[in-house]
Amino acid sequence: MHQTLSCALPGAALTAVERGWRVLPLVPGGKRPAIRSWESRATTDPARVARCWAAGNYNLGIATGPSRLVAVDLDVPKHDQDTPPAGTPASVTDGADMLALLAERHGEQFPTETYTVRTPSGGTHLYFTAPAGVELRNTAGVLGWKIDTRAHGGYIVGAGSVIGGKPYTVTYDARPAPLPDWLTKLLTPAPLPPQQPVAVSLGAEDWHGAYLKAAVAAELRRVERSTSGGRNTALYRSAVALGQLVAGGELDAAQVTDWLTEAATGVGLAEPEARRTIASGLRAGARRPRTVNGRGRRAA
Repeated sequence: MHQTLSCALPGAALTAVERGWRVLPLVPGGKRPAIRSWESRATTDPARVARCWAAGNYNLGIATGPSRLVAVDLDVPKHDQDTPPAGTPASVTDGADMLALLAERHGEQFPTETYTVRTPSGGTHLYFTAPAGVELRNTAGVLGWKIDTRAHGGYIVGAGSVIGGKPYTVTYDARPAPLPDWLTKLLTPAPLPPQQPVAVSLGAEDWHGAYLKAAVAAELRRVERSTSGGRNTALYRSAVALGQLVAGGELDAAQVTDWLTEAATGVGLAEPEARRTIASGLRAGARRPRTVNGRGRRAA
């Protein structure tokens, strides 16, 4: 069964490319990317797609950000304890019901006239074209129970993929409709508060504090100026650099974590992911402690 279903994957990948969507291979029978740096390597090149799927029984991923897509993932409960929040009407039993309720509360129609995929678990993926001039990020539960979205920084498992012997299937084959305005407004992040200056009050001598403040500011700028697809890497490198100063006793680990987390979430990284990356970078930096010498330079 698995073998028969997955033989359609090369064709599904090429069909996605014909739509202008950037695709990437996912591990066979799974949802994880089969390649590193997947967002920058997702492709619309038919020759690359043909070579890739000829080399392995990969599932299909569609990079939503580069494809100018927003995918709304309407999931279903995983177990008996997976229930909606208290106060939710009894009619809401899954993500589709939740979206219908949300639409009703906003005086809108449930968005059905768009490219739609049924998942093996019984959930639904609604594909929309991304709004111009707004960079929407991935969300989990922002719209409501059992509703996630994939946009910049994310990917969606494409039709033709197989999980547990069951395929993702297209149930409404049409061009993705524009993301409805009311959903765009709900998914648009609130404006960030003005950036607060970093205050580093370590050491009695002016040069010492000035050097540390400049070092921290430079690493925060690295994160704040990072671009889509490279933000997590930039965050890791900044955490390594500041982690060296933490290990040398020059900076406080908790403060560094807070500063980097604020910068990371400000550019759209999810806080749990950002904190994991920062912790990893601090550990790596601790292997090469740095201190500040009398001229404001770092020394091993």
